Amino acid sequence: MTKTRSWMLALAVVLGASGVASAQNPRDQAKSQVEFGITVAQKGLWQEAVFRWERATEIDPTYAAAFNNLGIAFEQLGKFEQAGKAYEKALELEPQNLSIQQNYDLFKEINDRAKRNTGTSGS
Repeated sequence: MTKTRSWMLALAVVLGASGVASAQNPRDQAKSQVEFGITVAQKGLWQEAVFRWERATEIDPTYAAAFNNLGIAFEQLGKFEQAGKAYEKALELEPQNLSIQQNYDLFKEINDRAKRNTGTSGS
């Protein structure tokens, strides 16, 4: 599963990184936060990554990549309900984004399997 999560984080890099961001517009500011969040997530600092990606969504509430990355981080932290909501928001913003859809589908598959194995019905 760690290899899968690393692969998904790599997708987040593709979604979120687009060069050096300037502080002139909200999307560039949000991208800067996303890029820093990716850096700290790769070091296993998931709480800091969540902080950065939440900040990105505050700066630019239409930035689907930031919500996708939040989904990944919440998953890593075992916050599955929050992960699902973050993925759903990302898909609401970019319903045609196949990378986000794949991340969400994999999350649902793993989460549903875990629920079946433990006999629970909630997150």
